[in-house]
Amino acid sequence: MTYAATEAHLMWIVVLVGIGIVALAHTAPAPFVLDALAGDRAVWHMPRGDPPTVYLTFDDGPNPSTTPDLLDVLAREGAHATFFLIDQHVTNETAPIIQRMFTEGHAVALHSATRGYMLLSAAEFARTLTEAADRIERLGGARPCRAFRPHAGWRGGEMYAGLREIDYRLVGWGWNLWDWNWFRARTADSIVGRLAHRVSAGDIIVMHDGDESAPRKDQRQTVDATARLVPALRARGFNFGTVCQGGA
Repeated sequence: MTYAATEAHLMWIVVLVGIGIVALAHTAPAPFVLDALAGDRAVWHMPRGDPPTVYLTFDDGPNPSTTPDLLDVLAREGAHATFFLIDQHVTNETAPIIQRMFTEGHAVALHSATRGYMLLSAAEFARTLTEAADRIERLGGARPCRAFRPHAGWRGGEMYAGLREIDYRLVGWGWNLWDWNWFRARTADSIVGRLAHRVSAGDIIVMHDGDESAPRKDQRQTVDATARLVPALRARGFNFGTVCQGGA
């Protein structure tokens, strides 16, 4: 191989590595470059407190087919959680569910049903979140905390700029502390098997009580998994907190 060919080869390697880093900065399911630049605006782990606490979070609700049963489990177990709600799922029908979340001491925060939020300007993004918070307050009776989770974790610089404008934080989750399975259906067994012995103090766990494209689809696996996880984690000495207790 000639010197010129070697140089061209190395150039392409550098380009591909750069593209990979940029892609991961926006899509990695763990803190990466943008999150490091965002400082405390990015929350992927909560402080390790005493007593040790873990943070159950639920995405894509409220879901009339699942969320009430999930709330029943949390009430029975005496555990609190954070619900990241999709704006389109906040309706007159689901308003009583949101009211119950607030009444029973859970935290309510904002979620998105699309990765398209990455394409909004900082001002548009900030306005979108504010309007969603206004709707929750109007229908649910209280204002959500200043926490936002992007769909699938896809995020961008404009998103972080918009969060700064309205003093919100982006909340992620712990590595592999999620309920989805690649190319396989989610089940209670798979969720409990992944999480029960992996969680440590300060970890943020993400499960789904809803579906962004099917707002009434029953997510029974989440209800059943939560009913098993809470006592299992409590037996390991953990309490259950909300991400809003960390300043969000």
